Amino acid sequence: MSEILVVGAGFAGAVCAERLASKGHTVRVIDRRPHIAGNAYDEYDEHGVLIHRYGPHIFHTNGKRIFEYLSRFTDWRFYEHRVLAEVRGQQVPIPINRTTLNALYDLDLDEAGAAAFFEKVRTPRSPIQTSEDVVLNSVGPELCDLFFRGYTRKQWGRDLSELSAGVAARIPTRTNDDDRYFTDTFQFMPAAGYTVMFQNMLDHPNITVELGVELSAQDRSAYDHIVYTGPIDEYFGYCFGRLPYRSLNFEHQHLPDVDQVQKVGTVNYPNEHDYTRITEFKHLSGQKVAGTSIVREYPAAEGDPYYPVPRPENEALFQQYRALADKESNVLFVGRLAQYRYYNMDQVVGAALAAVEDIA
Repeated sequence: MSEILVVGAGFAGAVCAERLASKGHTVRVIDRRPHIAGNAYDEYDEHGVLIHRYGPHIFHTNGKRIFEYLSRFTDWRFYEHRVLAEVRGQQVPIPINRTTLNALYDLDLDEAGAAAFFEKVRTPRSPIQTSEDVVLNSVGPELCDLFFRGYTRKQWGRDLSELSAGVAARIPTRTNDDDRYFTDTFQFMPAAGYTVMFQNMLDHPNITVELGVELSAQDRSAYDHIVYTGPIDEYFGYCFGRLPYRSLNFEHQHLPDVDQVQKVGTVNYPNEHDYTRITEFKHLSGQKVAGTSIVREYPAAEGDPYYPVPRPENEALFQQYRALADKESNVLFVGRLAQYRYYNMDQVVGAALAAVEDIA
């Protein structure tokens, strides 16, 4: 059996570590942070509210295999995430649906009427190349400006026209009253939280975990295999230059005298304020506890890497690093940062499961 180093204790690293340990390999997991679970890390704040330290993480997937795999390590709480956007002094559903249109324009559209409304206001774009093309082609200029342009400018530091189509394509438009943010088959939250799920995943006699530890030059040559889940450009010493990422700053706040401040888990602020959204955690956990805790998210150009910036020139730069990675015979590059992909959590799990299949 092999000696394997896993760099990073988030979804990609923990899944790879668990699968490899289950095959009999000896696995050492290191992470530069003082905790496991990566950006999905959650903990109880000093007021007893279960909060997500790095912003809300909502699990959803259509992958039965992925859901069943994670179910080995957690019980689940059924939860369908809902989001409102504050627009023109109202809080209305996003993704835009029939309810949104009726509230904004004081209408009484049925589904056919909503479809006709979208058809009337949309600006056909062909070919679809940018996120602006996606949104204008779907809902037209006014709704684009109300819901998407300002939010995108804050979140990505760029206009919709400067981002690849895949960013805006993640958000659908609906003619019915379905106000769920996701429509996946499996929509749940880990019943005891993400951190507990990761603890269970890494609780294996073949796994050791060391926190607050960086990858060293000695580590690179001391193992039969390395699973690397950090930024791929960092691994190669930024030899082609840095890949662009967007970061986030979080402002956590506890409100002791209120039981609930929002109607739904998250409220977006596309046009006002420096923050993009506020999440109230008790919606996510279903906790019954005094007071409530929220977080405001402020996008930033500098800081920990959260989101790869999807632009053609960035993809070209990534491909240069990928060519180097392909030459590393004993290193697997897995996850959002290592593969420079805007993955959801279930996609990271799927990528990790696939990555270690060939290690006997």
